[in-house]
Amino acid sequence: MSSVLTDLFPHPIVQAPMAGGVSVPQLAAAVSDAGGLGFLAAGYKTADGMYQEIKQLRGLTSRPFGVNLFLPQPETADPAAVDVYAHQLAGEASWYETELGDPDSDRDDGYDAKLAVLLDNPVPVVSFHFGVPAREVIDSLHRVGTLTFVTATTAEEARAVERAGADVVIAQGVEAGGHQGTHRDRPETDGSGIGLLSLVAQVRESVGIPVVAAGGIMRGGQIAAVCAAGASAAQLGTAFVAAHESGAHALHKQALTNPLYARTELTRAFTGRPARALVNRFLREHGPYAPAAYPEVHHLTAPLRRAAAKAGDAQGLALWAGQGHRMARELPAGQLVEVLVAELAAARTALSAGGAR
Repeated sequence: MSSVLTDLFPHPIVQAPMAGGVSVPQLAAAVSDAGGLGFLAAGYKTADGMYQEIKQLRGLTSRPFGVNLFLPQPETADPAAVDVYAHQLAGEASWYETELGDPDSDRDDGYDAKLAVLLDNPVPVVSFHFGVPAREVIDSLHRVGTLTFVTATTAEEARAVERAGADVVIAQGVEAGGHQGTHRDRPETDGSGIGLLSLVAQVRESVGIPVVAAGGIMRGGQIAAVCAAGASAAQLGTAFVAAHESGAHALHKQALTNPLYARTELTRAFTGRPARALVNRFLREHGPYAPAAYPEVHHLTAPLRRAAAKAGDAQGLALWAGQGHRMARELPAGQLVEVLVAELAAARTALSAGGAR
């Protein structure tokens, strides 16, 4: 690994920050204590809620960790398209006996307030999703001793990350579960994402900063593969959804390996931005009609998803998952890190032995 990263965590394993309640302090602490880099997800939380989780995490581990922020999105949604989608979802609201959410609430996810907290109470790492923060934001975090990671889905985006002064670029392949971290949401590019190994190679040749590879990684052998392609470490999300400490709903954990959910698909059905999830009834029925409208659609559907969870109905949940979901293992997070490290060592030994012949 790059020395920038080895000073933080000895094993090339980063636990992806998964918003919506999955990346709880207990999960991040277990990963960091095992020698990886645990992450909290600040998305969809208030600034105070984020601060309270940071305090809780600091009480659980003395090891480095990260906090992830969503960048505010430009107002590009067509209000008429959002209204049409709301009418389509009226039957869901009736079925779950709840109201649809206000699509116009909380546009910036409390970004400035969260930054203020992170500057007053610095953490080892802050990562960003959905764009590149302003250079002055990155500089201000550097001044308080915080390293910055930024997601990119193309080599062009990776170059923008480097120009902004970030320390690390997270190269996110199309295989990744949850939201694609594209810097601009362009509907005409839906479904045209780059596979992880190709992306890592392209990004490695485009930037001089360390690369962390993300997308569908579930085994130590895959970590070895992305490191061979030029990554310094791998970021795993779906692999940790099933961990004992994960805050994911039990139905979500079970669905990862349930044969009923045979595949994943990139969809706008739940949030209005492309995100990879297990194909269930909600995705099938509403995905084809969901507009490009984030965070409007997220706010619109949030009460439906909460009601589905309360009712124990996995067919109404956003079952975020990467393409490797069937390889999920229900283990304590620390033990999962140990298994991944052992698999990584075995893969590297096998590669070395093959090269020596």
